Formats: sequence, structure tokens, C-alpha cells
Amino acid sequence: MIKILKYTEYLYLVVAIFSIYRIVTDWNVNREGTYLFMFFAIVSIGMFFFRRNYRKKFEQRKKDNQL
Repeated sequence: MIKILKYTEYLYLVVAIFSIYRIVTDWNVNREGTYLFMFFAIVSIGMFFFRRNYRKKFEQRKKDNQL
């Protein structure tokens, strides 16, 4: 289960990178549409750090229970 959590963290980074790419490429063409991608990028980066912190706490709790 821990491996699945590790992969979902990086899925959020992929979404953030894609959103940033769309922001850069569409900024001059459709500025209103890029605001949605800004939201996705910010939320995805936040979720990456949240999930990473949660996974590390979960691993530490599992390690402490084994002792």
C-alpha cells in the first residue's frame, strides 16, 4: 500500500507540470482559460506536499509499531 501512495504523490506533480505547461503556452491566446490551470497547478503542488507528509507519517507510525 505504501508504494501506491508514493506513486500518487508523483501523479500530482505530473498534473502540476502539465498545468504549468498549459499556462505558459496559452497565456497570450486565452488568458481566462489559464486561470483554471493556475488553480490546478497550485492545488496539485499543495496536494503533492500534503500526500508526501501524510505518507511519511504513516511510514513512521508503522515503523514505531513494529518495535
